[in-house]
Amino acid sequence: MINVFVLQNGRLNQVPIASRADLEKVEPVWVDLTDPSEDEYLWVKNIYGVTLPDEDEVKDIEASARYYEAENGDLHLRTDFLIEEDDGPSRIVTVAFILAKNMLFSVHTDDLPVFRLVRMRARSRPGSIGDYKDVLLDLYATDAEYSADALEGIYQNLEEVSSWVLQKEFTDQDAAAALNAIAQEEDLNGRIRRNMMDTRRAVSFLMRGRLLNKDQFEEARQILRDIESLDGHTSFLFDKINFLMDATVGFININQNKIIKIFSVASVAFLPPTLIASIYGMNFKILPELQWDLGYPLALVLMLISAIAPFWYFRRRGWLH
Repeated sequence: MINVFVLQNGRLNQVPIASRADLEKVEPVWVDLTDPSEDEYLWVKNIYGVTLPDEDEVKDIEASARYYEAENGDLHLRTDFLIEEDDGPSRIVTVAFILAKNMLFSVHTDDLPVFRLVRMRARSRPGSIGDYKDVLLDLYATDAEYSADALEGIYQNLEEVSSWVLQKEFTDQDAAAALNAIAQEEDLNGRIRRNMMDTRRAVSFLMRGRLLNKDQFEEARQILRDIESLDGHTSFLFDKINFLMDATVGFININQNKIIKIFSVASVAFLPPTLIASIYGMNFKILPELQWDLGYPLALVLMLISAIAPFWYFRRRGWLH
């Protein structure tokens, strides 16, 4: 799919593209290729003379390949964007940006929520976009906001997990659910941290390249400050996740110790009856059960008393609670 946007009074207006002729008629400021077809690739390459990376090149994460200037002067960037799935775990999508001929070209495989939000905001805020570099900075700024919203979601989910862990009765089933939820939030928090690191690198590259004017440079500095503020939140969440993980594992150990305690008490309590039974089972010269009519009843009574006495003692000491 190809999305083409023109700049009108500081607004991004999307132009419908159904054929190559439609693309030749417009002078876009942003050409966004989302899982494009072969024909759409060729249209953009032939009309604008820009070199677009294929899918393998987009996913190349080598440091030398993420930010570079081509021989023809085009600037190429590779940036990771976070995407949260409603029915699955979050993931990172790599987007290839090409800055060429006063236009921004973006190539990616998925329709990202950050891109949708930028398009919606640009239509409702006249004057917010001045050129293609403003579009790119707006994407990075919105990416930071999207990551902040994701962190807020982690806070809320961890509060629910805390209520599970700190409840009076915490079963093994509750522990399994808590560990699963904690693992998911830890994975998302790690992806957010990685995403912010990559965005910081991309914005710093633009600032070092002296491609931005004064206002854009200040906006880039503000983006870096926003990212810096998010680092503290991700670190706090890592500590909270570790605390909840340790607490959950601790409650699991307590539940397991209760089971081991039952077996320990039972083994100690039934040791005296076993001893009495073994003594009566020895081959004495005079067998009590044969020489004395009360031999068997006495043995049974002694075994019963010896089994009850340890439980009574343990209960008096509070070891059974």
